[in-house]
Amino acid sequence: MRYMILIKATGDSEAGVMPTADAISKMVDYHEDLAKAGALVDANGLMATSHGWRQKFEGGKRVVTDGPFTESKELIAGYTIIEVATPDEALDWFKRFPNPYYGADGEIEMRRVFELDDLGDSEGVERFRKLEDQRNSGG
Repeated sequence: MRYMILIKATGDSEAGVMPTADAISKMVDYHEDLAKAGALVDANGLMATSHGWRQKFEGGKRVVTDGPFTESKELIAGYTIIEVATPDEALDWFKRFPNPYYGADGEIEMRRVFELDDLGDSEGVERFRKLEDQRNSGG
């Protein structure tokens, strides 16, 4: 089972304020523990929305908008993806996640990632399986 831990953006993260050395050290300690346990899949911070775009689909059309975006409470500043055997193990790792807000108040979220088996059988799922096999074999 894969889970994604989502770190919500703040005004500081959107302003490009970089984490302190202490915050980076605590975060790397946690991620090293995940890696040693074989549970770490991927983790990264995301640059501010001024370095991104949004795409809106409406009425059969798409509209692309340049960042930045104003509502930081609806934005993601980083993520960690873990792979574990049980929901309890995922929750245990989640509870150990260090405060990414440098001691200030904030909120993180964890959600389970869909696996292809969760989607049933279809031609599209089989095509995704083929892509996954190609990615995993390096070809």
